[in-house]
Amino acid sequence: MKSPITITDEEQYWLRSRDVSDSPKVGGDDYFSEHGVARPENVQSDDLPPAENEAVREIDRDALEEQKTIGKWQITGSAERIDELWPELVADAEAGHLWAVKAMTTFGYEELAMYDDYLLTVYTPNYFERHDVLRVRDHLRDAHDVTHELYYKPDIYTAKGIVADTAEEFGLSAPARYIQ
Repeated sequence: MKSPITITDEEQYWLRSRDVSDSPKVGGDDYFSEHGVARPENVQSDDLPPAENEAVREIDRDALEEQKTIGKWQITGSAERIDELWPELVADAEAGHLWAVKAMTTFGYEELAMYDDYLLTVYTPNYFERHDVLRVRDHLRDAHDVTHELYYKPDIYTAKGIVADTAEEFGLSAPARYIQ
């Protein structure tokens, strides 16, 4: 399997699980029924997760309106640790335990100054489904010994430009929906 660490090609910041696997399970439709996750188009305002403040609630409402419910756990680590986890997490996506995975390439690491470590992102299709978000976190901890603090960042946060330097402007304490 192609390692993200060996990729130094210009403009290839990320390697996605669907780029290295033909499995229909990777980012596939079966995930929703297998894990009891509502599809984004079926989510209603009653499905919004509990929010710590009105700023978080407002971003959740925006995500609902724009159907941007995808989010990801962010795993940081050395090149060696990411290289070790990458094939294991892709295999988990192929088996349907995870929805999809993306890894920072060496080019991305060298070009994206905001990161001090390499980054793997493990996606869930609907961050309103907290049971699934936590199930994936538990899987990372139990199956892969990911023990450090993890940040879960919905794609709506990325779309709005919410990063460490701007979180406060949005009324957030961190650029993440869940920190665990």
